[in-house]
Amino acid sequence: MDFELNEDQRAIEDAARRFARDRLAPNAAEWDATEHFPVDALREAAGLGFAGIYVKSDVGGSEMSRLDAAIVMEELSAGCTSTAAFISIHNMASWMIDRFGNEEQRKRFLPQMTSMAKIASYCLTEPGSGSDAASLKTKAVKDGDRYVLNGGKAFISGAGVSDLYVCMVRTGEDGPKGVSCIVVEKGTPGLSFGKKERKMGWNSQPTAQVLFDNCRVPVANRIGAEGEGFRIAMAGLDGGRINIGACSVGTARAALDEAMAYARDRKQFGRAIGDFQANQFKLADMATELEASRLMIRSAAAALDRRDPRATMLCAMAKRFATDTGFKIANDALQLHGGYGYLKDFPAERHVRDLRVHQILEGTNEIMRVIVARELSRQ
Repeated sequence: MDFELNEDQRAIEDAARRFARDRLAPNAAEWDATEHFPVDALREAAGLGFAGIYVKSDVGGSEMSRLDAAIVMEELSAGCTSTAAFISIHNMASWMIDRFGNEEQRKRFLPQMTSMAKIASYCLTEPGSGSDAASLKTKAVKDGDRYVLNGGKAFISGAGVSDLYVCMVRTGEDGPKGVSCIVVEKGTPGLSFGKKERKMGWNSQPTAQVLFDNCRVPVANRIGAEGEGFRIAMAGLDGGRINIGACSVGTARAALDEAMAYARDRKQFGRAIGDFQANQFKLADMATELEASRLMIRSAAAALDRRDPRATMLCAMAKRFATDTGFKIANDALQLHGGYGYLKDFPAERHVRDLRVHQILEGTNEIMRVIVARELSRQ
């Protein structure tokens, strides 16, 4: 059991860290304040191979592992949580097409996705189906060589800007077996978008509803067979949970680094606040919890890579632990800053706002507990 990164992984880590340091971190506060979606930066990340991380190379992918992806996401998130998280979403959509699409679909969609010439969104959640994803209502009725879509998706990152929408829709019976996966292209008649949501965090990416009103989509855009959509969605979420947990680790690491620097510089009662044992213990606990989170994320990623039968449970465990812990570390870092942590002059409050949603998306942390409990009951 070797916990050290190999030479290739060190190179990947270094490339992602330099990009985060030079391109993301200097702009993160402005992107947050102005709600700017940094498409140019996304395409620069794609140029480093970060838009098709685990997509095959024949369509421009990097063919990296899930562990490699976790390394990349941790580093990118240390620069800008919101932007890193969107890159994760785009990669989830790319992987679904690469893994479950046919050759024609792979060649048609993926070369432009791996370069981010076309940006993708993942559409599962609906206004009436969040945690109960299998109860989704968006309907797709076959009419000749087209599906006619009616319904809507909620909380979709990139909505209105993205070029491709990988959607889970109902083509058959109620429940998971009636769900299929269809790619809807921007500009398709009947496709529209709701108002841009006003959010607590994740402000460098737009979020809105995706709406279908007799939206006619070619049958050739269906990924996999009819009825396979829910399985495809859940398979994508295993990796998505690893990535969002890794994003929490990266942001928590940045928050810890900033808290340690502040504790060295800030003086009260004639001493640096980092000299007080209470604060030393707080920082020690934050560092310990950060290391534990990273280990859980990387262990689950490795399990996914080797197709361990426990991978889904391990991904749920890691996502729950890392996102809860990451938020706590960021919140503790804000507390160590005192009143200054509450000001937007410091990044501490942005870290807290951005990390809060990680406990909700890719399956709430309550659903993560349901997954773990269900697996335990089978043992």
